[in-house]
Amino acid sequence: MVIKNIIMIDTVSNQPSETQNYDEMVAKQRAFFKTGQTKDLKFRIAQLKKLYKAIKDHERDVIEAVHKDFRKPEFETYATEMSLVLDDIKFILKRLPALIRKKRVKSNLASWPAKSCILYEPYGVTMIIGAWNYPILLVLLPLVGAIAAGNTCIIKPSELSFYSSSVIKKILESVFDEEYVAVVEGGPEATQGLLNQKLDYLFFTGSPRVGRIVMEAAARNLTPVTLELGGKSPCIVDEDANLKRAADRIVWGKLVNAGQTCVAPDYLYVHEKIKDAFVEKVKEIIRKKYGDDPKQSPDFARIINERHFTRLNGLMSGSKIVIGGEVDQDEKYIAPTLVDEVSWSDPLMQEEIFGPILPILTFTDLDDVIRQINDQSKPLALYYFSSSKKKQQKIMNEVSFGGGCINDTLLQFSNSELPVGGVGNSGVGQYHGEESFFTFSNKKSIVNKGTWIDVPLRYPPYKGKLKWLKLLFRH
Repeated sequence: MVIKNIIMIDTVSNQPSETQNYDEMVAKQRAFFKTGQTKDLKFRIAQLKKLYKAIKDHERDVIEAVHKDFRKPEFETYATEMSLVLDDIKFILKRLPALIRKKRVKSNLASWPAKSCILYEPYGVTMIIGAWNYPILLVLLPLVGAIAAGNTCIIKPSELSFYSSSVIKKILESVFDEEYVAVVEGGPEATQGLLNQKLDYLFFTGSPRVGRIVMEAAARNLTPVTLELGGKSPCIVDEDANLKRAADRIVWGKLVNAGQTCVAPDYLYVHEKIKDAFVEKVKEIIRKKYGDDPKQSPDFARIINERHFTRLNGLMSGSKIVIGGEVDQDEKYIAPTLVDEVSWSDPLMQEEIFGPILPILTFTDLDDVIRQINDQSKPLALYYFSSSKKKQQKIMNEVSFGGGCINDTLLQFSNSELPVGGVGNSGVGQYHGEESFFTFSNKKSIVNKGTWIDVPLRYPPYKGKLKWLKLLFRH
C-alpha cells in the first residue's frame, strides 16, 4: 500500500532524489541477516571498530560538511556531533560481551522444576530516519545500537542538511557493504518509498507532526518504532538560583547550533524577584560570548534554510525584544534574541521555536508554573535552576518530561549511562548507551523445564484441585 502525503515539509533541497529499487535493497539485507553473521559477537565488535575508525578518518570531511550546512563552528561540530558518537561506541564496546549474554531470572513455583532466562535477539532489517539539525549525531548514534544488537540497517539522512547527508554516505560506504548498512539519499519521495517496505524496526528523529505520519506508516506493517520527537522544553529560573551560572549555562544551551537543538531550552520561566537582574546578566553574557555583533562571530551558526528563517522571523514579529532581533535573509542569520512580556497566547508559545529566540515568562508561585507546564504537551526536556533541594525534588516529581538537568542544560545527552527519549507528544522509546542496544533488541523469554518430574495439578480433570492451587500460591 502506498503511503500518501508523507513528509511534505522542508522539501526544498539542492539534492535530487534517487530512484532505487527499495524492494531489492530490503531483500538483500534480509538475506544477509538470515546468514546469522550479524549475530556473531566478534562480527559486531569488528563493525563498531570500523565505524569508529571511519569517523576519525573523516573528521575533516564531517567538520567541513556541517560548516557548509550551518556555518557551525568546528568546536561545536566535534563536541555535539562526533564526540558523542565516538564515546557511545567506546561505551558499547566495553559492555557488549556482557549485554548479549542471556540473563538468568528466577523461575516461579508454577514452572518448577525449570530454569528461566531472557535472550536478546536482533530484530532484523532496521531503518533509521535522521534529522537535519544534528545530521551526523542523529544518524550514527542510533546506528551504534543497531549494529551492537546485531541488525542490518538502512539509513535515510535528512535531505535538508545536504552536505552532511553526503558525508554520511561517504563514511558508511567506505566500510560497509549495502547488504549490511545502506544509505539512501533523497527527498520525501525516498522516505515514502522506504516506509512502504516491510521492515523489522524503525527509528525516527524529527517533529511530532511528522512522527505521527511515520508511526501510521509503520503501523500498516506492524513495524515497532522509536520516535525521538520534540516540543517546548521549559527552563525555570527560581529566585534562589545562582544567576551568573544560570545565565552562562542557559545562553550556551540555547545558542549551540543557533538554537536548532531538540533539547534546547525553548522558553524561560523566571521568578519575578530576580527577573530584571537575570535579564541583564543574560544580555551581558551574550555580548561577552558572541560580541556586540554576533553576526561576525565565528562561534555562532546559521539557520538551516530559508523556510525556517522566514518562520523564525515571523515568530518575532510584534514582540518586545530586549536584545537581538537582527536578521539577514541572505545569510540566514538570526541574532541571539531575548523576548520579554510574553504570554501563552503569543505565537512564540504556540510551537517549538527551534532557533536562537528565547521568550521570557515570569512567575511568583512555583505551583503555578508546574500547573501551567503540565497543562501543555509533555516536553522532551526540562531545566530547573535553584539552590533548594526541596524545590528541585518537587519539580522532578511533579512534572513529566523526557529528561533534563538541575542547574544546567543539555548535559543529559552527553552521558552514555543515561537513556535519551521523550514521553507522550515528545517521543516514544529511548536510546543512548546500553539503551540503544535494548531498543534494537527483542527480549525473548525462555523457560527450560526439567523432565525428571511432573506435577499433575495443572492438568484436567480439575475437580477438587482449586483449593490446592490457592494453597500452593498462598492466595
